[in-house]
Amino acid sequence: MKKEILNHLAILFILFSSSQAFAASVDTVITKSKVMNKEIKAAVIKPQLYEGSTKRFPVLYLLHGAGGKYSDWLLNTKDKEAVKKLADNFSIIVVCPDGGVTSWYFDSPIDPSYQYETYIAKELVEFVDSRYRTINDKNGRAITGLSMGGHGGLYLAFRHQDIYGACGSMSGGVDIRPFPENWNIAKRLGPYNQFPDRWEANTVINLTHLLSPNKLAIIFDVGRNDFFYDVNVALHDKLIARNIPHDFTVRPGVHNFEYWENAIAYQMMYFSKFFSKSGS
Repeated sequence: MKKEILNHLAILFILFSSSQAFAASVDTVITKSKVMNKEIKAAVIKPQLYEGSTKRFPVLYLLHGAGGKYSDWLLNTKDKEAVKKLADNFSIIVVCPDGGVTSWYFDSPIDPSYQYETYIAKELVEFVDSRYRTINDKNGRAITGLSMGGHGGLYLAFRHQDIYGACGSMSGGVDIRPFPENWNIAKRLGPYNQFPDRWEANTVINLTHLLSPNKLAIIFDVGRNDFFYDVNVALHDKLIARNIPHDFTVRPGVHNFEYWENAIAYQMMYFSKFFSKSGS
């Protein structure tokens, strides 16, 4: 009996060790931004098939929200392994960059230390492609995020369609104009009442003129009780009016990680299908 128990424990140990050995791994990397003259951290989640393989993998850039940092998606989900499991399930490299506390992912015209459009869309992509076996093509790249990062995902993809083939937003602040006093946006662009042109030029909902049908895969969603609900519905209506195909979903939920942990699973499935369709 004692021998059988020991054998059973040995089998469980082997199974546990094997599952750990082949799980997604996380690299915390230090990147250099020349445009901002500073070092910036990012988390790079490699799917289990990455090690021991010679194949190249598609990449999803996953952005955090205002007040957050690069590790949010790894620390704040209820299941701490949620994003790692999705990276494994879909064999996608996931890059979680640090986007500054309230950068809104554009290049500030007044603050040289907040040039996050250039950093995310150029410097970070070059860093990742030079150090990992990525598919170095827009059809192998997607970008999305939550809240401020939802604005960033769409903003960067709309403006850099040569870099990203697919994009998304979860509870995104896709129109910053109704919030002139919030989240330090005025510190990046100047006050809305003094510099309205800057706000008009840097809000996602005003960038739909950059889009052509079927040139960029777009998915976004919002919770029905989210304070960004109205601006997301307005973006959806505008894309319909412009005949721009996209996936838009309204779910029960508010502005929190319980909602985003659920939403990212759907978006990863969407991006996986995009990569497969494009041959990535």
